[in-house]
Amino acid sequence: MTVQTLASTPVAPSLGPRQGLLLRGWRSAERAIDRVCGESDNPLRQLGALGFLMFWLVAATGVYLYVFFDTSLAGAYASVERLTHAQWWAGGVMRSLHRYASDAMVVLLVLHLVRELALGRFSGFRWFSWVSGVPTPWLLVASGVTGYWLVWDEVAQFVVIAMTEWFGALPGFGPQLVRNFVGEDSVTDRMFSLVAFLHIGLPLALLLAMWMHIQRLTRPRTMPSPAVTLWSVAALLLLSLLLPAQSLPPADLLRVPALLPIDWFYLAVFPAIYEGSSVAVWAALAGVTLALLATPWAVRRERPAPVIVDPANCNGCTRCFADCPYEAIEMLPHPSGRGQIARVDEDRCASCGICAGACPSSTPFRSGQRLATGIDLPSLPIDALRARLVAQIDSARAGGAGAPVVVFGCAAGAPIQQLPGVLGFDLVCAAMLPPAFVDYALRAGAAGVVVSSCSPEDCEFRFGARWLAERLAGQREPGLRDAVDRDRVRLVLAAREEAGELAAQVERFRGELARRRTGVSVPAARPARHDSGRARG
Repeated sequence: MTVQTLASTPVAPSLGPRQGLLLRGWRSAERAIDRVCGESDNPLRQLGALGFLMFWLVAATGVYLYVFFDTSLAGAYASVERLTHAQWWAGGVMRSLHRYASDAMVVLLVLHLVRELALGRFSGFRWFSWVSGVPTPWLLVASGVTGYWLVWDEVAQFVVIAMTEWFGALPGFGPQLVRNFVGEDSVTDRMFSLVAFLHIGLPLALLLAMWMHIQRLTRPRTMPSPAVTLWSVAALLLLSLLLPAQSLPPADLLRVPALLPIDWFYLAVFPAIYEGSSVAVWAALAGVTLALLATPWAVRRERPAPVIVDPANCNGCTRCFADCPYEAIEMLPHPSGRGQIARVDEDRCASCGICAGACPSSTPFRSGQRLATGIDLPSLPIDALRARLVAQIDSARAGGAGAPVVVFGCAAGAPIQQLPGVLGFDLVCAAMLPPAFVDYALRAGAAGVVVSSCSPEDCEFRFGARWLAERLAGQREPGLRDAVDRDRVRLVLAAREEAGELAAQVERFRGELARRRTGVSVPAARPARHDSGRARG
């Protein structure tokens, strides 16, 4: 028995050697933390949500600090010192939280970028999410730089001088303009008001960029799990108490400090202009920005055709609309004038087939030579899946192999090509399988059915594993019928690199089915990460 791949185009992205190495390294780190925290509370799986949490921490503490901050040249440094020392139990803690949450946001942003790059989630239908995220690091750093300026200590003085010299290398700026800008008479209350305005306006622009970044996601995760939230805030609070943020002596434009501590998360660019040159730093940052913007098109991948809606079979039930992870489906008035019809945005469509698995007309029990469904994936049509399923089960039984075990696999999860003694079908996403196909396979002569899926935290298409589990458990429409023998159905969770674990789970399931046929009692299987247990109705 062999695995049948129905798609004429690749169902899973191919990885280059460097990207594959990066992916393996990242997955190893995730697995190590999984063993300590569990998948649902692994911070490496919630980097984007943690970034939002840090933003709101910075915003909340910043509002408190601004209430007591004096935006005048003479009062800025003194007001910060009063907050830090006279009000150490509140203002001092808030200042430190503001500082460390800002630093953490930079780290999280970089890690989030590396993770998406390692997982290959930057091209095709994901191009908009990637490109809209490119401005966020520069807006974040600019916000932090203006914050350091407002303290008006020796670090702020260094920031002002270095930044004006850096901008002086641009066309339209010159040495005379720079000297005028950093002269003692030029740093006034009005300038401080301008910097304070920028320090408020830039985070608002950053929030807008973050909002745009998640616009093509259904139910975007903007808050980490309660456990991760609690531990993150507690860690930052402990750090703030143990190592409170402190100011250096006040700025003095008539004196240049010889040695300064640098916040490398935000101010690394300024030492670089003195080690190299301002022009070189501008060129490097421009090159990095252009490279990030071009990444979605630098890696050539064949993009499968988007799903197609059949007006004759779409009844406007909105299940595909509710289940699409990327807001690629909208409901419009039906051309017939009655009800609604789904419309697909081809640019947003992931070609995952989750919507086909949600369509009530995708049931294989429908009569007719051709199974026409309301929404379908051209590369993996539901009708072809039904025809191949019936043909392969009949062939296996006719060959004397007995009732086969059918395995429906996820192309982004553990590969099923090497599973021995089973009849397998490789799908783009396991959630593209209508639950009725499980019942249909059993009625067609299968001894049992295994559905192999990524875990919910690993799902290539965000909600595929979750929707599949809920459908098989009867918690989401379309659900698996209550009459289906759950002892003959098994949902297995296995990531791409866990082929061995998947094989072990399938072999165990086959053994249980064999003992059941011979009348031998089967002990309950021990719960395992890779085995969700029997699907329940």
